[in-house]
Amino acid sequence: MHDSVLHFQVLALLAIVWFRSSNDERINTILDSFNRKEFVALSALTTPGLIDDMHARANLTDSVRTSVLLIQNDIAEARLINQALEGAGYKTFQIKWVTQLSEAIKQLGINDFDVVLLDLSLPDCAGLDAFDRVFQIAPSALIMILSSPADEGIATQAVQRGAYDYLLKCHVNAHWLPRALRYVIESKTAQNAQRKTEARFRAMSDASPLGIFVSDATGDCVYTNAAYHKISGLTFEETLGTNWSTAIHPEDRQRVLVDWHAAALSRESFQAEARFLRDDDSIVWTRLNGAVMRDGQKSLGHVQTVEDITERKSAELILSLSEEALFEEKERAQITLNSIGDAVLTTDILGNVTYLNLAAETLTGWSRDDALGRPLIEVFNIIESDTRQAVANPAKRAIEEDKTVELTKNCVLVRRDGTESAIDDSSAPIHNREGHVIGAVIVFHDVTEERAMALKMSHLAMHDALTGLPNRVLLTERLHQAIGLARRNRKQIALMFMDLDHFKKVNDSLGHVVGDRLLQLVAKRLVACVRTTDTVCRQGGDEFVILLPEIEQPHDAAQVAAKLLDALAEPQQIDGNELHIALSIGISVFPDDGQTVDAMMIHADNAMYEAKERGRNNFRFFKNSLNAE
Repeated sequence: MHDSVLHFQVLALLAIVWFRSSNDERINTILDSFNRKEFVALSALTTPGLIDDMHARANLTDSVRTSVLLIQNDIAEARLINQALEGAGYKTFQIKWVTQLSEAIKQLGINDFDVVLLDLSLPDCAGLDAFDRVFQIAPSALIMILSSPADEGIATQAVQRGAYDYLLKCHVNAHWLPRALRYVIESKTAQNAQRKTEARFRAMSDASPLGIFVSDATGDCVYTNAAYHKISGLTFEETLGTNWSTAIHPEDRQRVLVDWHAAALSRESFQAEARFLRDDDSIVWTRLNGAVMRDGQKSLGHVQTVEDITERKSAELILSLSEEALFEEKERAQITLNSIGDAVLTTDILGNVTYLNLAAETLTGWSRDDALGRPLIEVFNIIESDTRQAVANPAKRAIEEDKTVELTKNCVLVRRDGTESAIDDSSAPIHNREGHVIGAVIVFHDVTEERAMALKMSHLAMHDALTGLPNRVLLTERLHQAIGLARRNRKQIALMFMDLDHFKKVNDSLGHVVGDRLLQLVAKRLVACVRTTDTVCRQGGDEFVILLPEIEQPHDAAQVAAKLLDALAEPQQIDGNELHIALSIGISVFPDDGQTVDAMMIHADNAMYEAKERGRNNFRFFKNSLNAE
């Protein structure tokens, strides 16, 4: 006797013994332990009465008729299957028999069948192609392959591709075929029910705001819900097989594991608060609760619930900081706030001052005792430096918007004595234990020196260090603006390039100190000869440029040039030295001599060299012929 047959017979004998004990739970356990092939073989090896009794005890019969589509071209085999199923009981099975795959596809298109018995040897389609076409049109049907022993390999492949199982046609008889179909139908029904139960459990679990982490007896993860994925930043696939402590921040993990083991030893429930560290380095504060899943004394694993308490932790931190700032008797808060360089001022929900540190007293000119209870606008009087208009209260904005806000740039704090300081600040809301806004804190500092330095650096970037005149950068910017205005207003612009004649001789004979002083005197005389709306620029060395925006005609530029020549014709007295300086001036006019910044500059420069060629100490307008030269 083969080992498998002996195994099935032993199972049958066990079933008989357990039946006599009248323990339905044990019977169900045995039946559930059989796989499909074992049940079929057990049915074939035992008496019909025993199997019928087992079906009755295990509630395997079903009063609902089972619809069966038989796809079989062999008439004799089809008749045998029909007789076997019709003999199973009154209207237990409703059978529809077709002989070709095309007829089967037509029936599957208009009817739903519980079971499809498919012979893979059909006249119009055979083998796995026949199965694939049936499975494609009826994927939810329970498909059983009818196979000969010689084709058992193909039947096995069909099972791998989605068939429920296969039956050997040589074993078809009225005794076990109906029972086998009942068993596989109920097994499929049980599997569907189990899937639905699992789906309901997952839906309920995923609807929970608490993260759930279930591990087996070895500590490896077997289940996590959607809330856990959101809290930890891990996907379901990333959690499977990992330890429950993996997501905990390394700095908290050792502490939490010590508490975990202590709870396990004392058989008490586990609770802890810890940070979760996500892959993107963000941190989530959590409250952990753990319990052991037991089957009697045997541990089946653990279940952890994880609650996101990040907002609560943030509120606790803000509350702690607020209490330190609000309560004057807290010595530590006083030392901390008075030792920092920034000024700190707090208000209540109505905008009245509740606290100032020493730096705030110094900047506002108000002592803390005098300021307490006064409206913020009285103690913290800020205006816009350019318009001199009052600036919106930053504490009021922080309270109304419940967020940190920055002070408008270029603000000035007017002290109690009327003196002013440029400041920079930010304001944030203060919350109570319930998270409600109860006031605001303003942190500010004096930026007068920083702003002055920024202005100085900005001025230096746009002006010549020796003469204080605009440099080439500022000239280019103003020329660009002047061209735009002149184009809109249909005006003309004159650009005058000038060079001091024989300036190199002054540097060589008297030194650079005298040369620099001469350049400064020349700059003053040039500025004195033009309008306040004109721009006098030092290009570098002994070269100067004058921009005359919106002139009426080129003759206006000629008059200015003549005035400049006359002004510099007077000797310059420097350290007892009488210096005679002359100018060579080149003039280009917009739009005739160029319509861009670069064109205007190049043409004025060319005209200046023409003036030098013509004997110096004169001026020349640009002509197109100069480009060719």
